[in-house]
Amino acid sequence: MRGPHNIVRLIRTGATLERTGAMKVIMDAVEAPRAVRMAVRTLVWPFQWLGLKGDPKLPAVTRALQALGPAYIKFGQILSTRPDVVGNDLALQLRVLQDKLPPFPVDVAKAEVERELAVSVDNVFSEFSEPVAAASIAQVHKARLRDSGDFVAVKVLRPGIERAFQKDIDAFYLAASVIDTFSPSSRRLRPIDVVEHFEGVVLSELDLRLESASASEFADNTKNDDGFALPAVHWPLSGRRVMVLDWAEGINAADVEAIAAAGHDLTDLSRRVLQLFLNHALRDGYFHGDMHHGNLKIAANGDIIAFDFGIMGHLDEYTRRVYAEILFGFIRRDYKRVAEVHFEAGYVPADRDVDEFARALRAVGEPIFGMNAEKISMARLLSYLFEVTERFGMQTRTELILLQRTMVVVEGVARTFDHRMNIWDAAKPVVEDYIKDSIGPRAAAADLVKTAQVLARFGPRLPAMAEAALIKLNQDPAPAPRRSYWPAVGWTVFGAGLAGIVIAVLDLVS
Repeated sequence: MRGPHNIVRLIRTGATLERTGAMKVIMDAVEAPRAVRMAVRTLVWPFQWLGLKGDPKLPAVTRALQALGPAYIKFGQILSTRPDVVGNDLALQLRVLQDKLPPFPVDVAKAEVERELAVSVDNVFSEFSEPVAAASIAQVHKARLRDSGDFVAVKVLRPGIERAFQKDIDAFYLAASVIDTFSPSSRRLRPIDVVEHFEGVVLSELDLRLESASASEFADNTKNDDGFALPAVHWPLSGRRVMVLDWAEGINAADVEAIAAAGHDLTDLSRRVLQLFLNHALRDGYFHGDMHHGNLKIAANGDIIAFDFGIMGHLDEYTRRVYAEILFGFIRRDYKRVAEVHFEAGYVPADRDVDEFARALRAVGEPIFGMNAEKISMARLLSYLFEVTERFGMQTRTELILLQRTMVVVEGVARTFDHRMNIWDAAKPVVEDYIKDSIGPRAAAADLVKTAQVLARFGPRLPAMAEAALIKLNQDPAPAPRRSYWPAVGWTVFGAGLAGIVIAVLDLVS
């Protein structure tokens, strides 16, 4: 870290936040102590004339972040996924942060493509448009392939964006360290962890090969999903700073009037967008983490087309099962079971009272189920659930925060198509199917098979491992009674034998 640069950058940042009125909003959101507020105000106020004005038509925080540039815009976007850090109100404001910046010239984009791919743009593309979209990290051009005549989307990173982001990330680390050192009450927000999370997300977005891989994996998972399509990646024309995909032709999901005029069934689209998301999250454990209107189009045949794969969410199999059981419990209004699932998963400390937690969950669920279909909101449920679990000492889980945030966005998209959509009725068949496949007897048998396969892989090493354990125990100055380790050895041998039997049966069946 370069100290002088970071200090100057932070002074400019603080001055901009003060000048735009964003400083007070942020202090309120993080519940900063009065002493901290006074100290910050005293340090920043004399320098506010150095701050950027920004667009006065925007909300204070959005105005400040847009004025400060790409890294701050992206930081705001990522913080919008962390209501546990900035609070629900500020997270909602940051969600509408416009990710639009002035584009860089098309000639510069062409030069970046040629430098990255070592090809002549004119030899590869017969057409190459002006920018059709410009965001904080990259911009997109529409082009036509010379050899096939197909249209493609060419995504190009902004020149020098890596260096610019690294400067600001260094400054963010300095600010986080200062907060962590001088404001103990703010440590619950884990400012350094937040910056580390931001750095990890940004570094992955600054390598378009990773986004291409995300698009490819997502396409493999969803290739059999009816009514859902993804643009294919052109791997020979993609690299670290350039990504080329098929052009997604369709109507932007926000243009509901045009979609209706084209003859599409809005109620079907509303149901389908929600069910597709739940299938991706539960069935695959891999979902689009930024599934808003701007990243969705409706094709002429009615397919929902998704693009922009910079933010993807991942849930391991155990977390998926827990999430499904929680949703299923709410759908059945079985609050005791929802509470038990939270305790079984370790989300809520074991020293809390499960019955009291169940009553708190009932207070969350019953008012929502008492609403009519137009007002039933899974997003609201997840928001209330977050508040309750926080009150009972639940530790923050980043992957669940992203899931909650994306669920809110997807519900918003579904409501845009049909405001009368009953979210629970749409979700119920997806969750029920997942429960049948993943939590019933069939799932238990599959788990046993997986366990046996793992044991079988270690089969050749099991005798040596058992011998090493015996030698270590015999060399121990206070060895345990013989009965304490022989059963363990016996179970190890039994496990190896069971694994061999199961694998043999599987071989016969296959």
